[in-house]
Amino acid sequence: MAEGLPAIWGDGLGRSAIRALQTLLVLALVAVVIWAVTRVPLVVTPVLLALILASAIGPLVRWLDRRHWPRALAVLTSFVAILAVFSGVIVGVVFLIRSQSKGLVRQADVGIDRLHQLLNGGPFPVSDAQIESFRDAAQKFILSTTFGSEALTGIRVAGEITVGAILMAVILFFFLKDGAKIRAFLFSFLPAGQREKAFVAADHGAIVLGGYVRGTALIALTDALIIGLALAIMGVPLALPLALFVFIGGFIPIVGATAAGTLAVVVALVFNGPVPALVVLLVLIGANQLEHHVLQPLLMGKVLRIHGLVILLALAAGTTLAGLVGALLAVPLTAVGWSIVKTWTGRDDPPAESAEPAEPPEDTANTEVSAKPQ
Repeated sequence: MAEGLPAIWGDGLGRSAIRALQTLLVLALVAVVIWAVTRVPLVVTPVLLALILASAIGPLVRWLDRRHWPRALAVLTSFVAILAVFSGVIVGVVFLIRSQSKGLVRQADVGIDRLHQLLNGGPFPVSDAQIESFRDAAQKFILSTTFGSEALTGIRVAGEITVGAILMAVILFFFLKDGAKIRAFLFSFLPAGQREKAFVAADHGAIVLGGYVRGTALIALTDALIIGLALAIMGVPLALPLALFVFIGGFIPIVGATAAGTLAVVVALVFNGPVPALVVLLVLIGANQLEHHVLQPLLMGKVLRIHGLVILLALAAGTTLAGLVGALLAVPLTAVGWSIVKTWTGRDDPPAESAEPAEPPEDTANTEVSAKPQ
């Protein structure tokens, strides 16, 4: 019998019941935290995205810092560089679409007629009556109040995205500039005996997160270059925007790049016909195989130490909880969480990092040391 417990709780079944109750309480706490986090996505999402970007850009800041750049100038240079890349790509794509808009309208008319003939005479013929019913249903939806409310929702979402992007940029700047101070301040609330382990776990998590983002970006860039080159060779319009869409889709594991590539196949079918679409489809399959059998093991093998089933489940859970944003954040957060758990329990080897080990900047080193147990 366990000392201090009534007999009903002291046997094996009683101890199991106590442990089950403890587990339920922990799960309830996790559920409450997840519920609270999903209630304020306009705050939580920019913070998480800024944390991910800061982990990816951090090595550049440290590289400049080790070459005796002033800390503020190193942060500002890295910050402006990442903003310039994103802004340049978006502006370039917008101008490209606008410059090709008139020609695309003419090509779209021809492509729709060709697709109509293909549907009528394909292996699974679709009659004109069925096509007409689909078109009528689409027109009714567009003219309905549902579509109007969806459009208003879309305007509201666009406003939230703009505000979130500005907030993320501000948070990213402060993470790059004062990340060590912020971390030391937060860890100062932990018990003295746990602070050193928390610093080690945070370092390992940052290495995993930064490596994941950089590896995923390289894989997504490779997919985008391969599919974009195929689209350009086949003369498919909007090759650059479609390649950019493939690059963005590459940040959603397993399904993202494939879904984006499918859109490229559809565009090739409408504007160029079945043969170019088949070629683009074959290139998409080849790029997918290259990613899963060569690039993923080469670039992510030492960073993302998670089974594919766990990735799939994390992706499904993230999508269910937070939609597209959840799909983007689920896998990196799962990888970081698992790395922290292993480090905290003493079962993790320090993750390999291609860059030099991270060192705290001179102006924040004393802050970190003072926060650790003496």
